[in-house]
Amino acid sequence: MDLMQWLTGTAAGEFCFTALVSMIPVVELRGGIPFGVARGLPVWAAFLAAVIGNILPVPFIIVYIRRIFLWIRRKVPRLNHLVDKLERKAHLKGQKVTKYKYLGLLLFVAIPLPGTGAWTGSLAAAFLDMPLRKALPSIIAGVLIAGVAISILTFGVASLF
Repeated sequence: MDLMQWLTGTAAGEFCFTALVSMIPVVELRGGIPFGVARGLPVWAAFLAAVIGNILPVPFIIVYIRRIFLWIRRKVPRLNHLVDKLERKAHLKGQKVTKYKYLGLLLFVAIPLPGTGAWTGSLAAAFLDMPLRKALPSIIAGVLIAGVAISILTFGVASLF
């Protein structure tokens, strides 16, 4: 099957579905790649879909999250506890990043463990006032490194069955 046939078949739907799953906080790419492979995508396609899905929200988080939090505090005060929790998390994770700046951000996002990743890295970048043009390359590189690690793990586990 050539690439065009693959893209126009049901695999295209699975590709988009995998990208959407990878946009979800907490799940992100770490869950998106195994999800895509489990849905029948080749590892390379699951990797590509998950990377795209994981990176898409990043610029919006970095640029708009503080404004969104302020809006929530004004319009829906009952959610202040949730905003406080997210801000505390961003500041705690930001402390780990602060020492090494953009390299620290890259390493933080690259570690394929729960509580790290593009969403948390973007929150930390926003609260550390890192400019998008400098934070984005670090986050993308971290996502790519994490994606390679998860792909290797997924391919290794999938090849056992």
